[in-house]
Amino acid sequence: MRSRDCALTWNMRPLCHSLLAATLLLAHCMPRNSAGHAGASDSAAPSVGLRTTRSSPSDLELGGDLAGLAPGTTRYISRDDLLALPQQAYAVTDDPNFTRPTRIGGVPLKELGRRLGAAPEADLIVAICNDQYRANYSRAYIALHHPLLVLTIDGKPPAGPPKGAEGHGSDMGPYMISHPSFTSTFKILSGQDEPQIPWGVVRIEFRDEDAVFRSIAPRRPQAAEPTVQAGYRIAQQNCFRCHNMGREGGQKSGHSWLVLSAWAAASPDYFAAYVRDPRTRNPRAQMPGNPGYDDATIRALTAYFRTFSPSVNGKQEKEKP
Repeated sequence: MRSRDCALTWNMRPLCHSLLAATLLLAHCMPRNSAGHAGASDSAAPSVGLRTTRSSPSDLELGGDLAGLAPGTTRYISRDDLLALPQQAYAVTDDPNFTRPTRIGGVPLKELGRRLGAAPEADLIVAICNDQYRANYSRAYIALHHPLLVLTIDGKPPAGPPKGAEGHGSDMGPYMISHPSFTSTFKILSGQDEPQIPWGVVRIEFRDEDAVFRSIAPRRPQAAEPTVQAGYRIAQQNCFRCHNMGREGGQKSGHSWLVLSAWAAASPDYFAAYVRDPRTRNPRAQMPGNPGYDDATIRALTAYFRTFSPSVNGKQEKEKP
C-alpha cells in the first residue's frame, strides 16, 4: 500500500563515497520511526501520564505496541490529558457523518504515537469502536490525509448519532476520527481510496503494519496474480474494517475472512450479491453495500478470497453459504 522509493545521485571523490555510504548504512540500521513521528527516541516514553485502570467512561484505551510494556498491555488516558496535547481545529464540509459544515478539534493522529509512548516499530494506528468496527491508519495514509482524533464538535464532545445514513452504533462518542478534507489518492478497478472516519472510538492500538496485514495476505500459488493483488488491496482497506481474520480485523460483521472465502469459492454469485447489496441476502445486515463495484472488481475480490479456501486434489472444497 505504500512505496518507499528513494534515489541518490552524487559525483564525489572516493573518500567521500565511503563516508556517505557509511552514513547511509548507519541510518538504515536505525529503528523505524512510528507513524509520522519525529523519531524513535521521542516515542520511547509518553509525554503524559498513562493510567493502569479506567477512571472514567471517557478515558481512551491504549494498547498494541507500547514502549517498555509487554504486548497485550492496556493503558488509559483521560479526556483532559488528551485536551492538553497539541490541538488542531478545522471546519469540515465533506465528512458524511455531518450534514452541514462542522467545526472539529482534536489531536492529529501523527502526534499520538510520539506523545503516548508507541514502540519504535509501531507504524500503524488502529482505531477500534464500541461495536468492534476498526479503521487502520498506515504511515502513508496519515501523511496524505492528516486524520484527527476528534475531541470536540462545534466546541462540545462527540455525542448523539451521526447525521449520515450509515452508522456503527447509537452515539458518536467518546471519540471519532475525521479529516480537514479528503481527496481519494488511488483507484483500483472501480474501488478507490476511502476516508476512514469511524465514530464511537474507544481504543487506539499502535501496531506493526506488516504484521497486521500479513494475516490477510493472499495465499496459494495464485497469490501473485494481478487480479488477486487488486482484490487484496481493495479488501485490505474496505472489508478488513468489519470482517476479521483471527484476532486481526474488525469483529463487527460476525462473518470472518474464512466465511467470505467459503462463499467466494462455493457460490460466487452469492458472494457478488452480498458484496454489492448484503440486504438482498440478509435483511438484517448492517454492512453498507458497494453497488458501484463493477464485474471486474467483483472478479478480483472473488479471486482474492478464494486463495484462503482449502483444496482437495487440486480443486477447492465447496461450502454452501
